Amino acid sequence: MSTPPGGLAFCVFPTAIGHCALVWRAPGTVVGSALPHGSPQSTRAAVSRWFPSARETAPDAAISAVAADVAVLLETGEGDLSDVDLDLSAVPAFDRRVYEVVRTIPAGATLTYGDVAARLGAPGAAQAVGQALGRNPFPPIVPCHRVLAAGRQVGGFSAQGGPRTKLRMLEAEGVHLEHPTLFDV
Repeated sequence: MSTPPGGLAFCVFPTAIGHCALVWRAPGTVVGSALPHGSPQSTRAAVSRWFPSARETAPDAAISAVAADVAVLLETGEGDLSDVDLDLSAVPAFDRRVYEVVRTIPAGATLTYGDVAARLGAPGAAQAVGQALGRNPFPPIVPCHRVLAAGRQVGGFSAQGGPRTKLRMLEAEGVHLEHPTLFDV
């Protein structure tokens, strides 16, 4: 199947951290995504709340490729989602600018909220950057998990599992913020 004419479609797919979702319109244009919500049914329910007109549909080749790339990123920490076509028309201008900067952070690297604010030419806007990332409709395509609080602290994370999910995603990319104990080695 393809995208319903003039409408939105979504698919739910398995990853190493649980079932994620993609929402799209037109060939390959992503309008939203979701990290796991505990079960495939819970992820579907979240997508249906956020995009009530979206219909679950088998993905076309472009969306299947994005889903596969998301799954690889979440399992191995490898991959680059920076070329995924996103529909940012409903995203506020400041948030768009934040997402543009965050999409340049490669897997295995991090910035702080303050670093992102500085790159925007808005030093002192770290809190606004954090709020924009809390509204991110495209995780992990816009890799908000790669943005940390000052001092390389994990900071907040609005996805299911909160900071533990953020740490798990970073660890898959080779970023270790918590030092292992003798019992972890």
